[in-house]
Amino acid sequence: MNIEQRIRDSFARQGMMETLGARLRSIRAGAVEIEAPIRAEVSQQQGFGHAALAFGIGDSAAGYSALSILPEGMEVLASEMKIHLLAPARGERLIARGRIIKPGRRLVIAAADVFALSDQGEVQIALLIGTIVPVPA
Repeated sequence: MNIEQRIRDSFARQGMMETLGARLRSIRAGAVEIEAPIRAEVSQQQGFGHAALAFGIGDSAAGYSALSILPEGMEVLASEMKIHLLAPARGERLIARGRIIKPGRRLVIAAADVFALSDQGEVQIALLIGTIVPVPA
């Protein structure tokens, strides 16, 4: 099975991504993009997208970026993920762009840049950096 199909199949099993209304935008070796709408159900008290939305799609984008470089028969788990909130999540949707910082057999360091999209363009609202652990599927 090719890596794109592996990631699509895995993503389809994530109840959280379905709950958030998230979808895969693109899959390339070492880079995965996920987007989700900013809806009332995932907003905070001031109407911005909640940090949990940014974290959820950012964590998955970073994790799937790591999975995209691993051999068949492997899956991933995050052992640590840090989020830096840079700006309020104003707009219509968020896009998380996952990427690899340092690949490895036992640990993969990955990141995700999260952007809010509106009719005025993109604004980076978060940066996630984490440690991903390859595990047997």
